[in-house]
Amino acid sequence: MNTKTPSITASSSFVDIMEKNHMEIPWHDYTNNDSDVLICKAGLIEKASVIGRVGLIMLSCGTGAWRVRSSMNKLSRELGVTCTVDIGLMSIEFNCFDGHDCVSQSLSIPNTGVNTSKLYRMEQFVDSFPDKEAHMTGEEIHQCLDQIEEIHTLYSPSTLGLAAALACCGFTFLLGGGISEMIFAFFAAGIGNALRTKLIKHHFTLFLNVALSVSTACLIYACLLKAAELIFHISVLHEAGYICSMLFIIPGFPFITSGIDLAKLDLRSGLERLTYSVIIVLVATMFAWIMALILKLQPVDFLSIHLDTGSMLVFRLLASFCGVFGFSIMFNSPVPMTTTAALIGALANTLRLELVDLAGLPPAAAAFIGALTAGLLASAIKQYNGYPRISLTVPSIVIMVPGLYLYRAIYNFGIMSLADAVSWFAAAAMIIMALPLGLIFARILTDRTFRYCT
Repeated sequence: MNTKTPSITASSSFVDIMEKNHMEIPWHDYTNNDSDVLICKAGLIEKASVIGRVGLIMLSCGTGAWRVRSSMNKLSRELGVTCTVDIGLMSIEFNCFDGHDCVSQSLSIPNTGVNTSKLYRMEQFVDSFPDKEAHMTGEEIHQCLDQIEEIHTLYSPSTLGLAAALACCGFTFLLGGGISEMIFAFFAAGIGNALRTKLIKHHFTLFLNVALSVSTACLIYACLLKAAELIFHISVLHEAGYICSMLFIIPGFPFITSGIDLAKLDLRSGLERLTYSVIIVLVATMFAWIMALILKLQPVDFLSIHLDTGSMLVFRLLASFCGVFGFSIMFNSPVPMTTTAALIGALANTLRLELVDLAGLPPAAAAFIGALTAGLLASAIKQYNGYPRISLTVPSIVIMVPGLYLYRAIYNFGIMSLADAVSWFAAAAMIIMALPLGLIFARILTDRTFRYCT
């Protein structure tokens, strides 16, 4: 018997012909195409397929377990069933009861990520379900969900590279860098994130895209610094900014949502999200440290910038706006949502920095107040435009995540300077804990449903 092995042509990639490790779910098999039975009158299996798919799409957007469960509960009440659900980072196990029968399902997504545009559309779907989708058939609902699932990246890899460049350029100034460091970080981060986006698009694994994108950013920064040193006689002390060129990799969404989930005692989701965040940070900082050894870069202090108080305030507002705007674009937010988040971040982050400089507050306390301010502003704005609160708060405070501290901790561990490493790590840990706490207390103050453990 002759067997033929399919060959990979120039027009097809390995991903196109390989068997997927996560099999796709044939959602339309749960419904009848010619059925005119409304979903509220349909069988339990059909109702469960809608409830589970909504939860799975919400989970794929990067939102936390509390919001996923709330959305599934709202649909369950409207359809007259009881739903119990256990939510992780990439999977959902749930049971649906209607008083007579029970349906149990275990669903998973192949990869995790952030898509605030899809999240916004899903929240609109859930909010309108009692008045609109509840009066449709199961097939019609799944067709609507098909359209929502087709909301992929709004921006090209080059645009996302430019967004990362803008974000890291603003980050560089806020950390103390000057014009030279900002320019070098702009190009290095832009190229690094464009490469990362391309790798994600072709479904390469997490470790590979983090390692390659961070290594590329460090290499580009070192090459630009060397060229400027030879041509323009730029001081080698500007090497400090290479750390800023890789800060586009900071896992802001899973870091923050892990804290919110832990606050609601969703321990499985919270711990899985925290583990995922730690993995990204460890891989990124490890490869950045290796590149620093190869390229002979050191995380020295930035050269001093001499600006008066008024000028520093203006530049901090501008840099914070640009940084949050870039990160929000990277989270796939539409421009109006991005601009709103950037305005919130500009106010909250500048307040944080001024509290440290002028009031002498510890960085962790200032981070808590900054995050609390961002959360309160986002809650007030949500009343008018309906944007998901998390789509505004996370981009506005991700610029407060101490990526520089985390890298210096790993770097000092690597060179066995343990006292400095522990100091940097402790400072970073305090700030990282303060950020979700600020958002949690903002949510407690503004959202009555979040205050209780029922």
